[in-house]
Amino acid sequence: MRRAVSSRRRHLAVWFPVLPTDRLRREQADPAPPEHLVVLVDKDRGALRLTAANPAALSLGLSPGMTLADAQARVPGIAAVPHDGEADARLLRAVLEDFDRFTPMAALDAPNGLMLDVTGCAHLFGGEARMVGVVRARAERLGLQVRLALARTPQTARALARFGPGGVAPEGQDAALARCLPVAAMELAPRDHQAIRRAGLKTLGDLDARPRAPLAARFGADFPDRLDRVMGRVDVRITPHRPAAPVTVDRVLAEPITDLDAVHAVIADLLKGAEQQLETRGQGARRFVLSLYRLDGHVRRIALQTARPVREAGVVMRLFRERLAALARPVDPGFGFDHLRLGAEHLRAVAARQIAFDRRPHGGEALDALIDQLSARLGPEAVLRVTPVASHLPERSSRLTLAQAAPCGEVWPAPDPESPPLRPLHLFDPPQPVEAVALAPDSPPARFQWRRATHRVIRAEGPERIEAEWWRAPRHRVRDYYRVEDEEGRRFWLFRAGGYGDDPPPRWYVHGLFA
Repeated sequence: MRRAVSSRRRHLAVWFPVLPTDRLRREQADPAPPEHLVVLVDKDRGALRLTAANPAALSLGLSPGMTLADAQARVPGIAAVPHDGEADARLLRAVLEDFDRFTPMAALDAPNGLMLDVTGCAHLFGGEARMVGVVRARAERLGLQVRLALARTPQTARALARFGPGGVAPEGQDAALARCLPVAAMELAPRDHQAIRRAGLKTLGDLDARPRAPLAARFGADFPDRLDRVMGRVDVRITPHRPAAPVTVDRVLAEPITDLDAVHAVIADLLKGAEQQLETRGQGARRFVLSLYRLDGHVRRIALQTARPVREAGVVMRLFRERLAALARPVDPGFGFDHLRLGAEHLRAVAARQIAFDRRPHGGEALDALIDQLSARLGPEAVLRVTPVASHLPERSSRLTLAQAAPCGEVWPAPDPESPPLRPLHLFDPPQPVEAVALAPDSPPARFQWRRATHRVIRAEGPERIEAEWWRAPRHRVRDYYRVEDEEGRRFWLFRAGGYGDDPPPRWYVHGLFA
């Protein structure tokens, strides 16, 4: 199914044609001069073959796929280095993280390339031409040779960067520029490419002028669609490596900053912009992600979670101050931050509320604020809360969860103020066995022995029968719970597992203590 092309969408293709050799130069303490001949090799089909070469070697006719013996016969004296593909992949992922400063919609574009959806981002850099220049300067600062092309669709941008002159394609000129590209821009299988060349078709314009039905019959039903994507007539969106936050605020700084007070000031400014967007949406966010981009390409991301949706800049700023002050690895500005981004995620509707003048605010908001402050200072994993679970078994009726991850509005059933507590606050896990004596088979114990002490029961309530959960394995025996009090006023929660006449015989346990 074809998708109509949006004339306002813009994609920037970033291609590093000699990424492996550039990576090798970056890793060398004393890099060789550019005119030094270097090739990377790997074993393929029982022979060492070239996988990459630096520009000096490429200019002499050496190319990937050639055997090392053939390359040394043609150009004696070349330096051969084993190719580390994993190191190339790590470098490309690091560059992807760094180029996230230009747009949150960035993805890998194999081999050795990136694809950036820069729709609505060019004005932050002074226009598309200046943005392309900034990206080029950034790549050169990282020690990478780069070719760039900006067009309406990702396929057109990729073709112009890898098989054409690159640059910025003016609005409405994508198809005209693509028609001048060689047939290799289709990136077909070698057999199909050879067949097209033998037919005398050299450019995409030659293919575009031919009827589509014969092309589909000869090269497959998807060939016309593939041609239309390269020509810019069909829009296929990219899948970013990280989903873009619904609300994003950027600050591109003219001069890098190293002072943490200046960083705090920029963060406060970002939060004000996020607050305005959230207020317009009528929403709040439960997660804020701060991205700090350094000049050397390092990206530091700091996430902040809240117990309930918030959008007030002052509240979130206080939490960020706590979080930054409590980081195990403090923020290191290095040579300075030149770009900061704030993303607001996990958005929820926040309705305006009118609080009566004669009533105090709900205590839950103060508790959530305390949870947020403690989580920012100690870390989210250090602050837990007890949440209810739908189970009759006491040991399974609650669990510890992250305080900020607990569902909003989760409350426990309100107890009857006129009745004694039905469950003790302190439970033993597992329940501790006791020796008990009952006057009748279904009566509470008259006395029991626990921890080498004998307790005589003077008051008892019960039983409360809890059946086993039949869907679990192994199943628990039926339990009869009693609330008992001994002569010294200590209260226990006992239960009998199983009934008299069962095999094995019933056992008594103490499950909890009432305060």
